[in-house]
Amino acid sequence: MRLRNIPGAKEVIENSPYVVHEPQKQKGQWSHVFENDHPIHIEVGMGKGRFLMDMAKIHPEVNYVGIEMYDSVLLRALQKREEYEQNEGTLTNLYFMCVDARLLPEIFEKGEVEKIYLNFSDPWPKARHAKRRLTSRQFLERYDQILIPEGSVEFKTDNRELFEFSLEEVKEAGWTLETSTFDLHHDEELMKGNVMTEYEEKFSSMGNPIHKLIALHRM
Repeated sequence: MRLRNIPGAKEVIENSPYVVHEPQKQKGQWSHVFENDHPIHIEVGMGKGRFLMDMAKIHPEVNYVGIEMYDSVLLRALQKREEYEQNEGTLTNLYFMCVDARLLPEIFEKGEVEKIYLNFSDPWPKARHAKRRLTSRQFLERYDQILIPEGSVEFKTDNRELFEFSLEEVKEAGWTLETSTFDLHHDEELMKGNVMTEYEEKFSSMGNPIHKLIALHRM
């Protein structure tokens, strides 16, 4: 269940130094935002931000941007970020945005993003909402507009129907399926370097198999 309507969330976000405001103005200029030319990885629907914070700690040579459209969810990520920075250290390679992912082509230039993470995305189970799924061909087309030629999308979920839908959409969109598994945690190769999300820990502890695919940008 998504968090909504926490009083004051919008004001906190508007005043946070960790949030890129009016990100459309940064299109083609993200190297200036980070003050370096490191590759950019984004997470669409980052939730409370733990996955991306962990990635930023492990990989200081990569710049990360977390995208979340719900104020009250992003607020939780900001609180975690502030706690980390007060007690452990500074993350100079991580920024957040509060935007709808449909705007990605207005925010990033062609070839400005190297990798996109989709973790436990909303399944939008009704057929009429299929185009809202973050692995739909409509969203893959948006990703196509911002990724480098050899860029990729990594998707994890415990929802088998959504995963099977995603496998089909990758094919229909003309992307290349590099690899996939219906049981990530029993795949020794794909588990190398795997960073768990909060949902991943929760669902796997319940015995739910975690599915993962890596799709390569349409050439």
